[in-house]
Parts: sequence; structure tokens; C-alpha cells
Amino acid sequence: MTRDRDFTRLGKALGAPARSVFLNLLMDGARRPAGELARAAGVSASTASEHLTVLVEAGLVTCEARGRSRYYALAGPRVATALEALGALTGPAPVSGYRLSRQMERLAAARLCYDHLAGRLGIALADAWTAQGWLADREALALTAAGTEGLRGIGVDVDEAIAARRPTTRVCLDWTERRDHLAGALGAAVGRRFLAAEWVVRHRSGRGLDVTAAGHAFVRRTWGIDLGAGPSDGVSDSVS
Repeated sequence: MTRDRDFTRLGKALGAPARSVFLNLLMDGARRPAGELARAAGVSASTASEHLTVLVEAGLVTCEARGRSRYYALAGPRVATALEALGALTGPAPVSGYRLSRQMERLAAARLCYDHLAGRLGIALADAWTAQGWLADREALALTAAGTEGLRGIGVDVDEAIAARRPTTRVCLDWTERRDHLAGALGAAVGRRFLAAEWVVRHRSGRGLDVTAAGHAFVRRTWGIDLGAGPSDGVSDSVS
């Protein structure tokens, strides 16, 4: 059996604008109904179903039936990592209009890459933790003893991350910043902690994260990170 990979299979699965829209929406790890995906792509329910079937058969997306509805999600963190890396090669889709421009800026500022923090927030944290000695180096982002204690100190469940079956730390190429951010079980634990503490909240549109006032204050006070203003006022003062 050949060792060569059959990239054409994935290429065919990715080769439709509607499927690109679906995958971008699912990149934050959410499970979304078919109707929501169809509306976002501007296609009919039957057309969306055909596209989603292709993605499921390619192993990129999973489908879960709940009553009469079907919900779709990315087929795990490895798929998210691969798509994030492809995004760094392809660059963003052309943006026209004020609303889409603000959406793209929000995604670049802070978002979930499946289950871990990405965008300028994710990059800034990886930089700060490397400089502080919490991560061994910027290339590997390996957890150190100081990082174990430091992350425990801010409420991250480091022990669960270390015990997980997936790698504790892993680098993931950020498609908007073209640099690596922290992924792996530890990256996921950090993402959960930031959401639980409401330092970040999911944007009401379902895409991207808003860094709350408390989150801005926390990262500035703890690591000297100044994220600047976001696409509007830059700060979400509530979590509604």
C-alpha cells in the first residue's frame, strides 16, 4: 500500500464556497443546526444537506440527530488544526461591507480555534507565557514547572490537561496572525477557564469572542498584555 496521502479527496470536499462557510462557522467547536448553516451560506435547506453530506463523508464534520433536527460539528481538534493551518496558507476571504469587516476584525482579535484561544489574544498569551518561563520556548510551547504552578494559580485545571489522552501542549498556526498559539489539552483547559471566568464571552453573532472589561483588566494586570480596542468599543461590559 502506498504511503502517499490522497489530498484530492479533501480538495474535492473543500471545493465549494458554501462548505467553506460551514467550516468557518464550525471552527469554534460549536454544534450548529443545519438550518443555521444554510442561512449563513445563503443556500436552500436541500442544497445545504447535500454539501454537509460531502463534509461528513470526507471525515471533516460529524452529524448528530436530535429529534427531527440534525446538528453538525467539526470532527475533532485535529480537523480544526488542519483547517487553521490551511487558513494561514490561503488567507482570509475577500470582505465587502462594514458588517463583514467588523466581523473579520473581531475574529482576528479573539476567537476559539475549536477549543483553544486564538487570534491576537492567543498569540499575546503564548508570547507572555514564554517570556515568563511558563512555556519552555516559543517553538514548542512546552509546559514548565513554573507554568504548571502559574496556570493553577489562575484556576486552569492543569492536572486534567496533563492526564488527558491528547498531547498536553501543541502549537497551532494562527491563520490571521501567521504565528503559533497554544493548543492541545492545556490550550483547551485555558479556553475553558477564560470562558468560565467570563474574561471572554462568545459574541452574540456566534463568531469570535469579546474580551470583557474584566478580561482586559486581568491580562493587563497579570501579564502586561494590552489588547487595545476591538472593532467597536473593544470591551464587552456585560455578558448578555
